[in-house]
Amino acid sequence: MTTDFEPRIYVACLAAYNNGYLHGAWIDATQGVSELQDQVNSMLAASPIAGAEEYAIHDYEDFGGAFISEYAGLPDVSEIASFLAEHGTLAAVTLKDSFGDLSAARSMLERYAGCYISVAAFAEECAEQWYEIPDQLAYYIDYEAMARSLQLGGEIEVVTEGFEEVHIFWGQ
Repeated sequence: MTTDFEPRIYVACLAAYNNGYLHGAWIDATQGVSELQDQVNSMLAASPIAGAEEYAIHDYEDFGGAFISEYAGLPDVSEIASFLAEHGTLAAVTLKDSFGDLSAARSMLERYAGCYISVAAFAEECAEQWYEIPDQLAYYIDYEAMARSLQLGGEIEVVTEGFEEVHIFWGQ
């Protein structure tokens, strides 16, 4: 899955902020940690307050619903941003479902089964792959019930993103 995410952070100089100035910079968060730190250092060096050393993340965008704290570490920001840039919308889905826990999102991504119009459509596809179903019996199979059983039994996890956009993950 390709990316349509370009995560950025707005880093503000706290010395300037505390003295009534708004001074900061938008930075591409997908860069490595040293590149992020270099850009933060450049922003601080250009501060209207001499000797500025402290910064905070005052805004962020395109993080797919992940929460970025004001004092989040640059390694964490870079890692989340790179994950989103690499895996796109699916990464955002897993991050939201994992409440921003990156390791849980990575684990969830490894168990991805696909995107379907419904859980019943997924159950139907599985049944067709796993079993030889005679044509005369196909109309009698209740795929909705099969889907409920898969969910209730913990075999799958379901994340609904929108109309006919159901992401299925194999259970743990």
